[in-house]
Amino acid sequence: MTVPRRKVGSFRRNAPLERLSFYNRRAIREPVRILLLSDIHANLEALEACLAAAPPSDRVVNLGDVVGYGASPNEVIERCRQLGGSYVRGNHDKAICGLSDLEDFNPIAAEAVLWTRQTLTPDNFEWLRSLPQGPIQADDIPGTQFVHGSPLDEDEYVITPRDAVEPMLASQPTLTFFGHTHLQGSFTLDTEQIEGTHPGYLTIGQSESVTFPLNPELRYMINPGSVGQPRDGDWRAAFAVFDTETHVVAFCRAPYNLKAAQDRILDAGLPKRLATRLAAGK
Repeated sequence: MTVPRRKVGSFRRNAPLERLSFYNRRAIREPVRILLLSDIHANLEALEACLAAAPPSDRVVNLGDVVGYGASPNEVIERCRQLGGSYVRGNHDKAICGLSDLEDFNPIAAEAVLWTRQTLTPDNFEWLRSLPQGPIQADDIPGTQFVHGSPLDEDEYVITPRDAVEPMLASQPTLTFFGHTHLQGSFTLDTEQIEGTHPGYLTIGQSESVTFPLNPELRYMINPGSVGQPRDGDWRAAFAVFDTETHVVAFCRAPYNLKAAQDRILDAGLPKRLATRLAAGK
């Protein structure tokens, strides 16, 4: 389904940029369809709904924050390990493994970090600790990179078009997939301005997708949204699929068993706010 996208802002530079070029399509060895997941945050029900709704894919790329907030960290990690694919670490992944401190976390998030740290099995803890820092690239998809926050700083929040200018201009790859903000959408940079858009969906409780064709003359930062804790006002689990043959990104939403995810959080004794916010998508 293709519907109009919602423009969320633009930022025009004082001087035009030099003409941009997208990745070399001819250099792609074999077309692939990539399932893009991000910010699962230990929400098993949301992850399973995404996997059930997603079309067949050739590989999975996960943009970080596999755990944190939710109450199914071991189950989600084990499911991710079964899926395989490529992963970058997120800020919650780092904090849970002791690779960063908790000074930037609010009290509720910090409590979830400590609970998760105590709950993980040793094997899953070591798997999480071994996740690489982004950006990472795929040899067979030149001009494309995968990060958690930004190509310049794995913990940076890229929320507005102005936020996206520097990382887009500083990166050699012209197509960047990122997560961290829990906001599904894209930033597009042409020779004069950068524009941010979010997919415009037609339903509020069904599985749905919106296609986003890529222009070979432009640069992009694309966020597939959060699987386990969306913050764009839509409670449905979010993910995306990138087809390197058609050069189209499909933004997707999938409803999931929200009550089951909430009950797990409450039964684990985690803060009630972590359960209630799932229903609001914020």
